[in-house]
Amino acid sequence: MRLAEDALHGPEADAPPGTLCALPVSPGLRPYVSHILHYREVLASDGVTERVLPDGAVRLVFNLGDAPSASGYPGRALEAVGPSIAPALVRLSGRIDGVSITLRPGAASALLGIPAAELRGRAVPLEQLWGPGVARVWEQLGMAADARARTRILTTALERRAQRAPRTQALATHAVAVLTRVAGDRPLGELAAHLGVGERRLQQVFHDDVGLSPRAWRRLMRLHACLRLLRRGPLGWAETAAEGGFYDQSHLANEFRSLVGLSPTEFLGHTTSGSSKTAATPEAIVT
Repeated sequence: MRLAEDALHGPEADAPPGTLCALPVSPGLRPYVSHILHYREVLASDGVTERVLPDGAVRLVFNLGDAPSASGYPGRALEAVGPSIAPALVRLSGRIDGVSITLRPGAASALLGIPAAELRGRAVPLEQLWGPGVARVWEQLGMAADARARTRILTTALERRAQRAPRTQALATHAVAVLTRVAGDRPLGELAAHLGVGERRLQQVFHDDVGLSPRAWRRLMRLHACLRLLRRGPLGWAETAAEGGFYDQSHLANEFRSLVGLSPTEFLGHTTSGSSKTAATPEAIVT
């Protein structure tokens, strides 16, 4: 799990040097792209399975090696992965090599040309959204000498699309920031009034530009707030629930099972034991 403040990955993973690196986001792309991650790793043929927790983001993925599969669906060389509130079990094996681009709220509809909600819970071939020209970008990435060269190729391709995209995501960015700060169940009408829009308009903004409902986004942010508390050190579950914005300990446990696929105690026992970045048994994280 990588939270917003993490440079490369969360402390739940222990990546060896050279496996992951963050590529710089050019000034022209910063309104659209929050993070570009370059990854390269060679795994045993039997592979590993990792549990990836939801963060609500839309990602563009360029797989240049063996494409990982997710939750039983085969991976593709080029895909747009939509927002979700469910964990994904990602199967990795062989030569893992690629780039993942995390989009900001509102950027999916701007750069991909469809409402973000059409990608919810789905991975769509990027060729369907960008046309056959994206295959040329993928080929150039495969021939690039290093991560820096890949950065230049991706920056050129994305900036070209950004120049043609309407800048309409300001309200989505503001709305997401407000809901990220407010982990509790503040009435949606009150939040809409704070943003200066009607409740129906707020729902539409989240549908088009985020791909999740405001309620679903709030659930994810509450989970992330809880994960930050757990990283700080041991707390009683009742105290964690209260500080994390949950009604009670039972609410916390139910949300963990829904959004993580594990109980809180199971999560704490699995955070590093099944990562591909450790020497643990490959299937340790699968439940």
